[in-house]
Amino acid sequence: MNILNLLIDGSVGSGNVVTFTFFIGCMAMMAASVFFFLEMNGHDKKWRTSILVSGLITFIAAVHYWYMREYYIETGTSPTFFRYVDWILTVPLMCVEFYLILKAAGAQKSLMWKMIWLSTVMLVAGYVGESIDPANAQLWGLLAGLAYFWVVYEIWLGGASKLAASAGGAVHKAHKALCWFVLVGWAIYPIGYMAGTEGWYSGIFGGLDMDVIYNVGDAINKIGFGLVVYQLACDSK
Repeated sequence: MNILNLLIDGSVGSGNVVTFTFFIGCMAMMAASVFFFLEMNGHDKKWRTSILVSGLITFIAAVHYWYMREYYIETGTSPTFFRYVDWILTVPLMCVEFYLILKAAGAQKSLMWKMIWLSTVMLVAGYVGESIDPANAQLWGLLAGLAYFWVVYEIWLGGASKLAASAGGAVHKAHKALCWFVLVGWAIYPIGYMAGTEGWYSGIFGGLDMDVIYNVGDAINKIGFGLVVYQLACDSK
């Protein structure tokens, strides 16, 4: 009996790469959550909320990944609804991390709410294009893309960027690292979107598995965000 396959997808011998990435993603993010929660009280109070949020992000994702894995095993279809429930909780929290690390530099709550609003628009538009109105997936994808690039502008060139530059040191370094995650790491999701919806791009990305792309992107981005915040707390000791 192949124990690995039994753990991955509840059967023996299928070797399904999608269920494997769901399984690995769940375990990796649960391990990251335990690490962040245990390390939280070992750092200065001003960073504890940031580390707590990092743990919440990976914990929420791990729970959803367990359910998504079971859903995929039972139905053989992409767990789109559950994935967007995960994202609507975790992606705004990832945006909140920018506010939390810049709070000491004078960041206002208006920045936090702007980032939450933009990320919500991005996700709602993506869900509509993927599940509710796939016939107009390009238009909904465009709206989601505009919200995404607004986030990119805010953190690279806008108010968040200016606050990070004024803070300098470890805060500026951490902010820049998070910016790169958003610019490069989050770019994985539009590729998954285009792989899973019809459009002029189907011939380019249609051969890719949307769920594998999303699963890899989630693990890299969510754990990576938390590790950047954790390193900031370590550097600030």
